[in-house]
Amino acid sequence: MALSIESPVFITANDIPVRHTCDGLNISPPLVWTGVPAAAKSLALILDDPDAPDPAAPRITWVHWVLYNLPAGINSLEEGVAVNARLALQGMNDWHQPGYRGPCPPFGKHRYFFKLYALDTMLPDMQYPTKTVLEKAMRNHILAQSELIGLYQKH
Repeated sequence: MALSIESPVFITANDIPVRHTCDGLNISPPLVWTGVPAAAKSLALILDDPDAPDPAAPRITWVHWVLYNLPAGINSLEEGVAVNARLALQGMNDWHQPGYRGPCPPFGKHRYFFKLYALDTMLPDMQYPTKTVLEKAMRNHILAQSELIGLYQKH
């Protein structure tokens, strides 16, 4: 079975509910996954927006959430999860803060990619790495990956 990530509150290529954005409660949506390879030792999750600042003329990929060293044996994150070091380690988002920051696009409808990675190792504590640092650390350790794409346009 291939690695697959979903959310019970939206389906891929559809709108993320307002409660999970800056227009709502700005809390992470619930996520569930299946198909983690038996050899996986940990999971990593990156949420980013490749359409920033304007989908008509994207210039950067804006990072909303970076998590790593999630135990390979778990298969979900609850809504509004407050991640602590016992569950996983956090990376730095593009607001220069650890933790989840929801969609808040300045212009147009953006795509938000929830990218889940199954890794063959536990990574060292990198003290709030950026997405780029995490991706470099994961290189050559990715057993499987999956993504869920949500959409959002500010109200």
